[in-house]
Amino acid sequence: MVKRQQFTAEFKREAVRQMQVGDKPIAQLSRELGVPRNRLYKWSQAVQTHGEQEAFPGSGRRSLEQAELMRLRRALARAEQELEVLKKAEAYFASAPTRGTPGSRPSKRPIR
Repeated sequence: MVKRQQFTAEFKREAVRQMQVGDKPIAQLSRELGVPRNRLYKWSQAVQTHGEQEAFPGSGRRSLEQAELMRLRRALARAEQELEVLKKAEAYFASAPTRGTPGSRPSKRPIR
């Protein structure tokens, strides 16, 4: 069984810095570092998204508290989206005509 490679945050930052300097082609750099080319691109994207210091926070495995926090944040985001949909539906039905529905006002036309 092949052991999974682990790289330190400092190694990743240095690899991204070398990639951005552009002295060597990415393929050559990836061979020299022993890292797949697509992983270099992912590291570079992480640095651009999160900044250099926050890009590589830990070992990749979340603690139970962090996992629970992420789950709760996802649930909160979903509940907020559902609330927005319900608000829009309420506004739509509140403005819809009520003619002919139970409890609506009778029309002023005489019944034949």
